Amino acid sequence: MGNVSSTAQGYSPGSSTHLRNPSLAPHHNRYTVNDFNLNSQFLEDIFVNQQEDFTSEIPDECLALIFQSLSSRDRTQCSLVCRRWLVVEGQSRHRLSLNATVEVNSHLPAIFTRFDSVTKLSLRCDRKSASIDDEALTLISRRCQNLIRLKLRGCREISDEGMYALGKNCKSLRKFSCAGCSFGANGMNAFLNNCSSLEELSVKRLRSTSDDFAAELIGPGAAASSLKSITLKELYSGQCFGPLIIGSKNLKTLKILRCLGDWDRLLETIAGRKNCLTEIHLERLQVSDIGLMAISKSPDLEIFHLMKAPDCSNEGICAVAENCKLLRKLHIDGWRTNRIGDEGLIALAKNSVNLVELVLIGINPSSVSLKAIATYCQKLERLALCGSETIGDPEISCIAEKCMALKKLCIKGCRVTDSGIESFAFGCPNLVKIKVKKCRGVTGEVADWLRARRVSLAVNLEAVEIEPEAMDVSASDEGAQDDGAEFPSIVSGTVIGGGGNVNAAAAAVPSTSNGGRSSNKSRFSLFAGWTFVACAFRRLSNGNSSSNDSL
Repeated sequence: MGNVSSTAQGYSPGSSTHLRNPSLAPHHNRYTVNDFNLNSQFLEDIFVNQQEDFTSEIPDECLALIFQSLSSRDRTQCSLVCRRWLVVEGQSRHRLSLNATVEVNSHLPAIFTRFDSVTKLSLRCDRKSASIDDEALTLISRRCQNLIRLKLRGCREISDEGMYALGKNCKSLRKFSCAGCSFGANGMNAFLNNCSSLEELSVKRLRSTSDDFAAELIGPGAAASSLKSITLKELYSGQCFGPLIIGSKNLKTLKILRCLGDWDRLLETIAGRKNCLTEIHLERLQVSDIGLMAISKSPDLEIFHLMKAPDCSNEGICAVAENCKLLRKLHIDGWRTNRIGDEGLIALAKNSVNLVELVLIGINPSSVSLKAIATYCQKLERLALCGSETIGDPEISCIAEKCMALKKLCIKGCRVTDSGIESFAFGCPNLVKIKVKKCRGVTGEVADWLRARRVSLAVNLEAVEIEPEAMDVSASDEGAQDDGAEFPSIVSGTVIGGGGNVNAAAAAVPSTSNGGRSSNKSRFSLFAGWTFVACAFRRLSNGNSSSNDSL
């Protein structure tokens, strides 16, 4: 018995003969070039083509468009392919976000030599690191003179001098946002005096090192005609921006969130002139019905958020409803003070026929006001009812019966049971999504039952056992401002700082319609992560406004 070669058995390395059909096994003979009638010149051409870069035929402009459709990470990987791709990717990148620590200073010239077409820039620095300084910001402003959007986060080393250079060099800037910075009123004025194209301004936690920051006033400067949106958030001396707000002739959006001081007088001053405000957000402010009556003189108002303003009552809501006929989106967080109820809601229902979005938090409406809303607001598409002690199955059944245009519904922390949810099996024919959270009477069985009867309806149920006294609900800062956005995120919990929610002990204080003011003052405490002093409300000293200004 002699040795038999493996090729004679039809064996090929790396394979098993018992898994292979012998008739299909590759022949042991090897094909040659002559079998294909190929010559050496043809093989040489193939080798040359393998070394050729076919992407060289793609113009730089087309290659840039391809890069713009990729994610930031994919673009970075593509830039490592070859030198040409590195150059094209850098020149076509318009958005850039940098970790703005002091260590990046020495790399800024190289960064902005490569990315020389940046129009949207974000500079962020964490609290534990030293940020870039005036010199670095000046260099950036000179290299990126076509900037249209800039965000500064935690850049505490930037002073008034850096802001002056920014405004002087970036005259095309349209959107500017800063948070946790330390420049003062002089820097902000120097910036605004040079930005004639600025449309959106957002200022959060401006920590000026100057002791007389509150005495300095900030005006619109060259941006008086261009500014369309102003957002002030968590400011000690937010009222120094009063001249800026009043002097912005074409202002459409005003958001004042968790800022100290008495805001009624400023709102009255705004109402004293013709304005084109279409969107107003007020959250955790010292504002009363006087301020709401001033807001009611904005005939173009379409979006209004009033969150946790315990001095506001039915009187102010009625004034807004009767005069602002174009209201489309309304969010009210009554903070369980019982000062806003049926009277204000009925006035809203009868006058706001264009209402498409309504969010009621911490308000206790009766079936009368809810029936009025369901009857008169025939265009209502999005409705959220949160933290109400009076909304039960009859009220929910009324909504299911009468709100024909309703598409999205959120019920949270209400006294609703399975019986009320069952009414949506046949009611609200246009309903596409229903969310039920922390309603102790609603079980998972009714959710499955409802899904089976309305297959196209998205049912989101979160049944959690909670104590109603410990529950606190609030809407997010952004809410549901855009029609395409997810219907308002409603959050709950015990948070001190950042979110602005009250603690459990304060939330557990019972509220009454005539005795809620003292509990309101005790609840208005810490606004953000940095320490705020406790706010004492007006009417403690018969309208002593000077004491309010000192808070």
